[in-house]
Amino acid sequence: MIPEDFQEIISRMTENARESLQQAELTSREFNTGYIGTEHILLGLLSVKSSLAAQAAGEVGLNFQSLHKYITENPLETRLTPEFSNPNVKALSESAVFTLRMGWEISKEFSQDRLGTEHILYAILQQNKSRTSEILRDLDINTSQLSDKLEDMLASDEQELDLGYNTNVRQQNSRTMAVLNKFGEDLTAKAKNGELDKVVGRKKEVQRLITVLLRRTKSNPVLIGEAGVGKTAVVELLAQKIVAEDVPPQLLDKKVYEIDLAAMLSGTKFRGEFEERLKNVIKALEKHQEIIAFIDEIHLLAGTGAAEGAMDAANILKPALARGRIKLIGATTYDEFKKSIEKDAALDRRFQPVRIDEPTSAETLEILKGIRSGYEKHHNVKISDDVLKEAVFMSDRYIFDRFMPDKAIDILDESAALLASEKAQKPSREREIKREIELLNDKQIDAVNSEDYERAALYKTRISQMQQKLDDERARAKKQQALELSSDYVARAISLKTGIPAEKISRSEAKLLQNLEAHLGKRIIGQKEALTKVSRAIRRSKSGISAGNRPIGSFIFLGPTGVGKTELARVLASEVFGSEKSLIKIDMSEFSEKHKTAQLLGAPAGYVGYEDGGTLTEKIRRQPYSVVLFDEIEKAHPDTFNLLLQLLEDGELTDAKGRKVSFKNSIIILTSNLGAGEMMKESALGFEAAERGSEDLAAAHKRNEKFARRALEKMLRPELLNRFDGIITFHALTKAEISDIFDNLVQELNKRLIHQGLSVKVDPSAKKWLIERGFDAKNGARPLRRTIEDRLEHKIAEGILSGEFERGMQLEADVKADEIVMSPKK
Repeated sequence: MIPEDFQEIISRMTENARESLQQAELTSREFNTGYIGTEHILLGLLSVKSSLAAQAAGEVGLNFQSLHKYITENPLETRLTPEFSNPNVKALSESAVFTLRMGWEISKEFSQDRLGTEHILYAILQQNKSRTSEILRDLDINTSQLSDKLEDMLASDEQELDLGYNTNVRQQNSRTMAVLNKFGEDLTAKAKNGELDKVVGRKKEVQRLITVLLRRTKSNPVLIGEAGVGKTAVVELLAQKIVAEDVPPQLLDKKVYEIDLAAMLSGTKFRGEFEERLKNVIKALEKHQEIIAFIDEIHLLAGTGAAEGAMDAANILKPALARGRIKLIGATTYDEFKKSIEKDAALDRRFQPVRIDEPTSAETLEILKGIRSGYEKHHNVKISDDVLKEAVFMSDRYIFDRFMPDKAIDILDESAALLASEKAQKPSREREIKREIELLNDKQIDAVNSEDYERAALYKTRISQMQQKLDDERARAKKQQALELSSDYVARAISLKTGIPAEKISRSEAKLLQNLEAHLGKRIIGQKEALTKVSRAIRRSKSGISAGNRPIGSFIFLGPTGVGKTELARVLASEVFGSEKSLIKIDMSEFSEKHKTAQLLGAPAGYVGYEDGGTLTEKIRRQPYSVVLFDEIEKAHPDTFNLLLQLLEDGELTDAKGRKVSFKNSIIILTSNLGAGEMMKESALGFEAAERGSEDLAAAHKRNEKFARRALEKMLRPELLNRFDGIITFHALTKAEISDIFDNLVQELNKRLIHQGLSVKVDPSAKKWLIERGFDAKNGARPLRRTIEDRLEHKIAEGILSGEFERGMQLEADVKADEIVMSPKK
């Protein structure tokens, strides 16, 4: 008696599959085995040369002759199944019955309502420990390659449709759907099941997307935006709107499928395999007009699969797009769109660009509010609106190589993970109970095997009790009060990504700005007027009073060399933006020639360096919160000042690639030594004026300011000068100020000596001796730094290398015989 399920299996076989089974019976008679095993079925499959199984096997070197020879030389015994007996057919072995049933299940998995030779062969290959698999390994057959080929066949519509089994249109459709299910994912199904994150905002973009999809021709939108701005989220929002029936009637029955290019490329070993898969996907999309395909990173299609004598994937796609037979949504970045799609006019005209711009901070905050519940549930934490604001503000300010909302979401996720990893209670009790249950299970199995059923019953009762304990423990853990996420963890997450100390990130900006002069004055000596003017301008901008489209502040620093112009720019970067790495220094002597000026914005198209971007614009694009220092502007070509005019007025520049680069979060500083020569001629400058009194020093500074301003007005046009927030002439340094600078330099030296385990203390006499030899009125504090390096640091370095100075020593610098002497003390 044949079981009912087997009756159905045999009735669903294709003609080739039935013929293969008949050949398997003949083969078993030939070997006089008294049964039909999987090895006989495999021989039967290979004997029907028109079958897909035989064709696929032939491509990897498996044929009827080689297998027949092996079985002839290696006979084997196999146990018969007691449940299958047929007077017309020899008895099937257990493995043969299992194989046919597995083949039937495989056909149903691929929505193919019939059993073909490809299903049976695929089922044989899945049984790695079977005798037939051993035979194939002995014959050196690459079973994994054969499995891949069969998978492609099962996912395509190249199956035995006309061989003995009637297939209706619905069944053919299910086969083509198998292709899309293999290489794609139904986003509308995920939206229906609530598997997609909530998408906030983007109403304008999704409306534009819908408009393009409703067009009669060229209804293929391509979403263009930087990585992380939410291109995929817009497509997910479309899927959610379709499920919610919040779309025009023409789109109500549509499905959105995301096609995975990586899956299509995976396992393609020979030329033409990828193209064949793509053609099958296109055929499936043409057959299923209700499906809208979405391909992320669509620029990868241009050039993929191209080889000598072959077309790339984009060319295969063009005819279907041109005739409007399929609807396709692409997504790519601006750079990749220009590089791969825009230059191919035939491909470009088939797409309608939809710009996905980076959301503003306010829009990003709304996005975070929308997805907050998912992160609270995942990390078991509470996230307040204030923390969300901090995540947006800090990620925008300190992370420059990523885009909103991606970087803000990343920081929120990482900060919550930090809190959860440090504060959440570890489920140690839960782990202990699980281990005990596993141990009891093992003991119960041992008791059953030894037929000690009474002991096994006791273990079963104990397992039930422990399972109840485990459920109670899990319930208790869920009821634990969620931890509150604070802005400190957000600062720490930023610190881990950027390397900027967390304490600098988390300090209050308002508090910093109120005391900005004091913070700057710790490192900038003798320039109180400059610090006041700079601080006032920055406070005015940060309070929102000044024009929002201009830089935070723009200044020209004038004065002789060595008085702190460049140092103030460096300290501003550290104090206002958190790190000296936020200083972008442009040496204007490099732009003294006319053709060099263009490099600030980037080389023109077709010239060397076009892809590298502009010297200025690329740095600001990557690091918008910066101090931009144009050093020694008197050495620059006059054309450079035209760029500055636009930068200061509009707060933005357009680079060689046509991208607008904003400077509204930057501080612009120009430094110059203009008029320094005339300043030095004045006898009242520097120490001499200081010695005669503060009135003479003030008069000397006014004259210096006049010289510098006169020289500056000769070089820069009035319309440019009037756009700066401040033109500041730095004061000459006095003896008292030089003494303070000396203390700062020694303090910096001690910071560098920490990792050597040393410190240095300079005797007052040594300090006076070094200042006298290290300062002159013309060069400011720079010679003092060199003197400290030559007379102090050099001696310390020699002592370290010779072994004279050891860790833990304090070094004292003194003057003896008109020379600096270092005395180590424990």
